[in-house]
Amino acid sequence: MKVRFAPSPTGYIHVGNCRTLLINWLFARHHGAEFILRLDDTDKERNERRYEEGLLEDLQWLGLNYDQYLKQSDRMGLYEAAVSKLKAIGRLYACYETPEELEFKRRRQVSQGLPPLYDRGSLHLSEEEKQKYIQEGRTPHWRFLILPEDVTWDDMVRGPLHFEGSKLGDPVLIREDGMPIYTLASVVDDHDMGITHIIRGEDHIANTAVQLQIFKALGANLEKLHFGHLSLLQSADGGELSKRLGTGSIRELRNDGILPMAINSILAKIGTSDSIQPFSHMNDLIKTFDMEKFSRGTPKFSIVELQMINQKLVHQLSLEEARSQSGLPHIEENFWTAVRPNLKTLHELKDWWTICREDIKTKTTAPEFIETALRLLPLEPWTTTTISDWLTVLKQETGRKGKDLFMPLRQALTGHDHGPEFALLLNLMGHALTKKRLEGSLK
Repeated sequence: MKVRFAPSPTGYIHVGNCRTLLINWLFARHHGAEFILRLDDTDKERNERRYEEGLLEDLQWLGLNYDQYLKQSDRMGLYEAAVSKLKAIGRLYACYETPEELEFKRRRQVSQGLPPLYDRGSLHLSEEEKQKYIQEGRTPHWRFLILPEDVTWDDMVRGPLHFEGSKLGDPVLIREDGMPIYTLASVVDDHDMGITHIIRGEDHIANTAVQLQIFKALGANLEKLHFGHLSLLQSADGGELSKRLGTGSIRELRNDGILPMAINSILAKIGTSDSIQPFSHMNDLIKTFDMEKFSRGTPKFSIVELQMINQKLVHQLSLEEARSQSGLPHIEENFWTAVRPNLKTLHELKDWWTICREDIKTKTTAPEFIETALRLLPLEPWTTTTISDWLTVLKQETGRKGKDLFMPLRQALTGHDHGPEFALLLNLMGHALTKKRLEGSLK
């Protein structure tokens, strides 16, 4: 068994594309199959090196390894051989219409209530007519001749699917510049590599119907080919997720402090019959993976749900995992224990380290109260009851209690309205820093 993921380097990978990637990867690892990463980089105008590098970085960060890495730009010889074969058997023919002429035909068909399919106007051109177009300076594009036969397959997600060949238009396989279209390159690669299972979005269903005829024309054994078309992921409000708009890009989520296993946990289960819960290790996702659990309903991706999963995973991290994933190898166990319950992302860990260990500027709106707190601040050494005793004295001295007591202190000491348990926080800061911070808030 072999599966592949074939993105194009035209933008950073987003959660919709990443879901397809992850499902292919889990399918391969669950079944002991080979997972191939294949870059669809034949569109020279839109491809960018930074997106290819970003893709590889994101895969490594997510923990998704691959068994083979290929680029379509290195395989042009294979496409040329396939083109020669299709021409020889009469399944690829030259077309000379300009984009304007094709658009005019399309509009006329639509106005007449007809499907906007190519009318095969160039299929039976004589050599004399072809030469006339060439003399006009026209360079042909090449279309695949669809046969009027039924195309059927049992989809792994959607069940039995059926297309009538007579209702499919002849697709362009070679552009005017001689470059192969995705429709052809993908088939040639899948055939050459022996791909057995093709799992992709439902927007490729019509492509599959066309590509099955191309597979057959190139001599592929269709019985060994299996397709699964996943429903496209939408945002919580029903909007489209686009890598070119940067909406929900993996890089964006990573920069926001989301853990890789939070992304893997939600994308592996969204759209299935399983509940969404935090998974700490990929092996657990591999064990529970089942292609039959994916439904035809439209899955909704919620950033709020992702943040909740992320928060739960952060709270489950050990000290060593927190040190490794946060890039803060020096944090102590008492610090991690104190701040962990209040963290939503590991990014916040660095913020609290700075608050508890370094110099920051704060201010107060209750200077008289802070002056009193400073005057009554206990000297060292501090014990387990020092802070509670101090707060009791402050309460008696000022008459403040509850929020009126704690909020001014938090703001003066941390610059925040909320945070870790107050006594634990002050014990982390210690007497010297607490005194310095209170004094600084008064300036």
